[in-house]
Amino acid sequence: MTLPPKPPAREGRASFLRYLKLFRQDILSAQPARLYRAWMAEFRTPFFRSFMCNQPELVDLVLKQRPDDFPKSDRVREGLKPLLGNSVFVTNGDVWKRQRRIIDPAFEGGRLRDVFPAMVLAGQGAVRRMSDLADGTPLDIEPETSHAAADVIFRTLFSIPIQHEVATKVFEEFREHQRTQPVLNLGALLPLPRWMPRFHRSETKRTARVIRELITQLTRERMAEIKANTAPDDLATKIMTTADPETSERFTTEEMVDQVAIFFLAGHETSASALAWAFYLLALYPEWQDRVAEEAAALGETPEFKTMSKLAITRDVFRETLRLYPPVPMMVREAACPEEFRNRRVPKGSQIVLSPWHLHRHERLWDDPDGFDPSRFGTENGRACMRNAYMPFSAGPRVCTGAGFAMIEGPLLLAMLVRRFRFEPVKGREAMPVAHLTVRGKDGIWLKITHRR
Repeated sequence: MTLPPKPPAREGRASFLRYLKLFRQDILSAQPARLYRAWMAEFRTPFFRSFMCNQPELVDLVLKQRPDDFPKSDRVREGLKPLLGNSVFVTNGDVWKRQRRIIDPAFEGGRLRDVFPAMVLAGQGAVRRMSDLADGTPLDIEPETSHAAADVIFRTLFSIPIQHEVATKVFEEFREHQRTQPVLNLGALLPLPRWMPRFHRSETKRTARVIRELITQLTRERMAEIKANTAPDDLATKIMTTADPETSERFTTEEMVDQVAIFFLAGHETSASALAWAFYLLALYPEWQDRVAEEAAALGETPEFKTMSKLAITRDVFRETLRLYPPVPMMVREAACPEEFRNRRVPKGSQIVLSPWHLHRHERLWDDPDGFDPSRFGTENGRACMRNAYMPFSAGPRVCTGAGFAMIEGPLLLAMLVRRFRFEPVKGREAMPVAHLTVRGKDGIWLKITHRR
């Protein structure tokens, strides 16, 4: 039986310099095969110690039981700071808690129902664009899923379509930013003092500056609309009018720009990755694609929120995609005090790496860990692993605030497009996953798309 593509693991031991070279090329293939079976692994560099934790009890300890003792590592911030500033993705402690108190109400269940029509409009736009491409010619699906995911973000956040002048410019600049953004910034490896400048590429800084200027323009325009009582009832308005229940303060313009930047990065980039891999998997396994198409037929041209509960198969296909290809393959925390994991000393300041990529494929946890089987979530093993070894959106207090949003958006767009089109693999163009900001195809994800009869 054909297995979904998986990058080859590193063979043998590697020096720090060789590992750094491999890591910069691809985070996933730089790791040894033993991590798919190990409960914990230690990695030492001249500057810090790192512990990858795959044991569910350790993951639970770090993310759920004592999250304040394992804050986000500042090393995560180094490469992303030009774009994300002081966003909720990189902050810790009281600053992070205040940000979440303001942001979380916008993503509660009732709000998802309110923004659902905007998601449908984005889906209909994706259907129209794909209709012009569905002639069977090999096509890289990643730019198309990026376009669709960006459209969802702009429509739900600012009530503007991707065709809006500012939205289009942000989308274009973000693609350039991705191309210039290194996987690893020097400051993530070396213990540089905070006052020392970080050496980001000039194009990385330029694109980040342009994106932030454009977001600032949108934010200021929305603030003016709020004052004039003419603002639409979307996510941006909800966040900008929500006061911290403890301090009664709202986000400043600069703070809102930071948050919008991460909404775009997390909500657009991760969704685009997951959707592209979902289409690829359905192309590899046409029997599952036909089941999704049959289920999606009940949606109609304009789906309603209440019909989402009927997409059980589509939702499991999307879950299985997130298991095999989690958009964010690794998360890094830092030990705020000395610890002991599995009878091994973990010094203060150690990097604690939690890897959805390895946890989701762990050979001692999952049945058929490398296989594609959406029905696994109805089995005893699948249900147990969902509780203890499945974290595409992280877990605990720092779980992605948009997790519920993504689990509506992903199945919806998948169903709307599979209902209208058939996806087939391109012979000789197997997609090989690599991890940079998210898990993408090394040379794209190529498919042949045709209209369904």
